[in-house]
Amino acid sequence: MTNSIHDMGGMHGFGPVESEPDEPVFHADWEKRVYALQRAMGATGLWTIDGWRASLENLPPLAYLAASYYKRWFLGLERRVVAHGLVGEDEIAAGRPLRPGIRLNRRMTLDDAKAMSFAHFDRRTPGPARFKAGDAVRTKKIHPATHTRLPRYARGKLGMVEAVRGCHVFPDTAAVGAGENPQWLYAVVFTARELWGQEADPSIKVSIEAFEPYLVPA
Repeated sequence: MTNSIHDMGGMHGFGPVESEPDEPVFHADWEKRVYALQRAMGATGLWTIDGWRASLENLPPLAYLAASYYKRWFLGLERRVVAHGLVGEDEIAAGRPLRPGIRLNRRMTLDDAKAMSFAHFDRRTPGPARFKAGDAVRTKKIHPATHTRLPRYARGKLGMVEAVRGCHVFPDTAAVGAGENPQWLYAVVFTARELWGQEADPSIKVSIEAFEPYLVPA
């Protein structure tokens, strides 16, 4: 999440989160097709899951707010296939191919799709973890122009490490094609008052998962 409309945690003015009882996975058949396209194109290996997230979060604010969940997936996929040269913007506008496609030397069958499993992002450790459970830490106050997993509302805040989650692919570099750069991941807990001031409910605590480069000793 960059400093974009996508990073909505703690933002005011959008009303309550309204849940839908017994909400179906898909509300329309086209959403199923978008899901299938996303999984199939992910098998090409042209982008990472963090590159996928970045393509959604950087949508223009009005387009993001006006789109449903799977519409954002679709708009993000459009952006990625254009960015990787698979489709031209003129072809998307025309709704049909205007030139021969690019061969990816990969044919995906129905059996392949059924066998696909979600990837794992844990990696070998580059060295010992800097923090341990019980350590007081402060998140850095960063404002990156590209993807990060540190939400705005939790930047520059005092918290405590609850648990060490192991070493994982670092989303900030993976999203921009700069490599996996494995980093230690921690569960960090904050009080609501630390995040939102003295008017917040003192009984509430919020936990996030934060990578080591986001943290400094408190």
